[in-house]
Amino acid sequence: MLAITQTREAVKLALDTLRKNKLRSGLTILGILIGIATVILISSAINGLNSNIARWVNTLGTNDLWIFQYEPFGHRPTTEELNRKKVTLEEGLALRSLPHVVAVDAELQYQNFQTGLGSVSMKAGTHKIENTILTGVTTEVTKVQQVNLTAGRMWTESEEQRRANVVILGHDSAEDLFPDESPIGKDVECEGDVFTVIGVLDLQPQPFGSGRNTADNQAFFPLETFHKIHPEITDYWIVVKYDDPANKELVTEEVRERLRVLRGLRTSQDDNFAIFSPDALMRLWNSITAGLFLFMVSVSCVGLIVGGVGVMNIMLVSVTERTREIGVRKAIGATRSNILLQFTLEAVTLCMVGGLLGIVTGALFTLILHYAVSFLHAALSPLWVVVAFAVSCCIGLVFGIYPAWKAASMDPIEALRYE
Repeated sequence: MLAITQTREAVKLALDTLRKNKLRSGLTILGILIGIATVILISSAINGLNSNIARWVNTLGTNDLWIFQYEPFGHRPTTEELNRKKVTLEEGLALRSLPHVVAVDAELQYQNFQTGLGSVSMKAGTHKIENTILTGVTTEVTKVQQVNLTAGRMWTESEEQRRANVVILGHDSAEDLFPDESPIGKDVECEGDVFTVIGVLDLQPQPFGSGRNTADNQAFFPLETFHKIHPEITDYWIVVKYDDPANKELVTEEVRERLRVLRGLRTSQDDNFAIFSPDALMRLWNSITAGLFLFMVSVSCVGLIVGGVGVMNIMLVSVTERTREIGVRKAIGATRSNILLQFTLEAVTLCMVGGLLGIVTGALFTLILHYAVSFLHAALSPLWVVVAFAVSCCIGLVFGIYPAWKAASMDPIEALRYE
């Protein structure tokens, strides 16, 4: 009970001192405020980016496994990976018979993978588009990922088997080729042949950025039709859809074993293919943002340390100015612990106020950023609000303890003689 009373008195004295020295306290608080606001703003921006990436990854398909010659994310393929036997359509189709597998789609793409743009032009009447990406997929694509058509339909199994000259256009491709009319049922020229448009895709999601998405300048063909256009493209990307997230490890092992058998691999041989999932993109992004976040927080910490040094400096000045007050308090019975607690709480209160103002400032800037940069979707992180406030209090404790110890160690007689 005595400790609580002493703490209340110390807090009251600390607040009184801060009120008497508004300008000095405000300038001291400013350093803490800027550091904390920076941490809040950075964490909010990265939190928003992470949410964007997570939403985008979900659009690529949930409960999916990707199979390719090598894993293309996060590292440059080695010579051994580039020289591996390519995954074949037959191997992909053989996975459909596995338990827990719902669907399997095989995909091929013709584009410049260095630039991310297509390498083909398409024409309809007097309108022409460049840099179109050509993609071949099976009818199973609608089962393994989100395919949203704004008009028309998907091709049928029959159309795929007989290599029908049908195409589904991406949003921008359809808009540029047929700006004033519906493209459904119209013909487009591509790679020296004529194709009938049977569908138009909705805008494709993109993780960040605004404006046109290269994925919207795309033409989708039945896989067998794509073979007819570009028979030299054989780099199959296999997508396996499984039934339950709980079965991910089981399905991964079953797929691995089936592919090893089909490829005639001995027990001693390593896999000559890669199995991964959309989570690989999320892990890659998290590793990038983790490094960026650590760098930015380190920069913010420099500001907080500068603010902490300012707190220590102002507290040392305060101790010197109040030497007689300390002497009087000790003369009427104040103990060393009372003085130590008073000045420590004064420093902590100073930083606490700076932390709270920093959180409010950071939240305001986050709100501005959220609406000013729409694709960023900056979002305040409750965890980092708590961390930022705790850090501000710790700075007050760390940088306020020495001035408080100096005040508590004063000899009362010498303090009373101080002029």
